[in-house]
Amino acid sequence: MPATTIDVRRAATRPTTHINWLESHHSFNFGHHYDPANTQHGLLLVHNDDIVRPGSGFMTHPHRDMEIVTWVLEGELEHQDTLGNKGIIYPGLAQRMSAGAGIWHSEINPSADDSVHFVQMWVLPDTTMVRPSYQQLDINGELDRGGLVPIASGRGHDAAIAIQQRDAVLWGGRLQPGETVDIPDGRFVHVFVARGAAELEGAGHLDEGDAVRLTAAGSPRLTADPSVGAEVLIWEA
Repeated sequence: MPATTIDVRRAATRPTTHINWLESHHSFNFGHHYDPANTQHGLLLVHNDDIVRPGSGFMTHPHRDMEIVTWVLEGELEHQDTLGNKGIIYPGLAQRMSAGAGIWHSEINPSADDSVHFVQMWVLPDTTMVRPSYQQLDINGELDRGGLVPIASGRGHDAAIAIQQRDAVLWGGRLQPGETVDIPDGRFVHVFVARGAAELEGAGHLDEGDAVRLTAAGSPRLTADPSVGAEVLIWEA
């Protein structure tokens, strides 16, 4: 087992890409941002916190051999790919694209007035060159019941979407003010406060955009801010 560590990464320390249509905050190396000490945490390679301006977005581009999960926080994102899938991703809709042997897709903000804010996360698959696939499911009802909900899983959970990685699970929660949950006990766990704020045992106060990389840290308790609550995304990977 690796040594136990609790590594807090503040929102303001993330590498950032600013262009006229995109504001992107990267938890790990991405694009021209490279740090040999920041390549991944477990199987999690990419964790981008993106804001895309109205009527713009990522034009058609390729991926292969990657499990890509997109989670919208505010606004809408239109997905279209070479498998014939086309649709709108909105808050509470879990979406997964398995790039496998190769897929092309686009992600566009269809609104003429409002930006879209979303988190996109990539994990390595456990099998390469599989047939590419796509899956989505609305889980707003499950989230509204509180606690942590399995959004994406390769471990056989009754999750919203299945990923081609048997050692990874993405948990999500829209925690009410003061609500407390236990962080999953995994070898590598990445805790991200997507909205609001929270207190994590052993790490202290976390604001919106802050993350914690847990390594063999057991199952600390996370408590949502008593005033504003918290929306969290937690990878066991």
